[in-house]
Amino acid sequence: MTCPHCLVAIHRNSTSTNFFSADVEEGGDRYRYRWNAEHQTCPACSRLIVWLVYLKLGFQSSGLYEIDKKEMIVIPKAAARKPLPPEIPQQYSDDYKEACLVLGDSPKASAALSRRCLQNLIHDVSNIRLRNLNDEIEALITKGALPSFINEQLHAVRVIGNFAAHPLKSTSSGEIIDVEPGEAEWTLDVLDSLFDFYFIQPAVAQKRKEQINQKLSSAGKPTI
Repeated sequence: MTCPHCLVAIHRNSTSTNFFSADVEEGGDRYRYRWNAEHQTCPACSRLIVWLVYLKLGFQSSGLYEIDKKEMIVIPKAAARKPLPPEIPQQYSDDYKEACLVLGDSPKASAALSRRCLQNLIHDVSNIRLRNLNDEIEALITKGALPSFINEQLHAVRVIGNFAAHPLKSTSSGEIIDVEPGEAEWTLDVLDSLFDFYFIQPAVAQKRKEQINQKLSSAGKPTI
């Protein structure tokens, strides 16, 4: 796993607390639905990670057995990602930041926000507007304006998201529907790459140009 604080790869070695509460679900026995917590300290950054764990238990003659297990990270609230620089326009950074914030609680919601952000970015920056996100990604790749590694990432968004089996992901990009493992995180990674290409690197290049022009001007030479 990756530490949600420092993003260093670590081994999951969490310690469970004792069972602390049972819940009631409609038509069920309250002792079949249990909540507990697991915690771990990251060996790299020494920050605390806490998971809230939900167990659905069944009964048989030998005792309880596990039917289902779900968990969410409650500390930290959002998985760590590199902070967005000010060069990223607010209409994209707002969706991106919210997608990061809800990633631990709902990968479905996170992926929906990321897909919507990706589609808006393709519309606005590349001026591509087609029937669905799948076709727009294909058109952006075919356009040949992006580095090959970003094209590969974009193609992987469709593969990992299994767009062919889930057409709503493409036709209604903001729809909250089931996601494949790792899909939400991968879409955020693709947005990182596109933000860097469209906004950050041009800003860096412009700053360097201004510095060069300042030196040329000081030396009495024509600027570029």
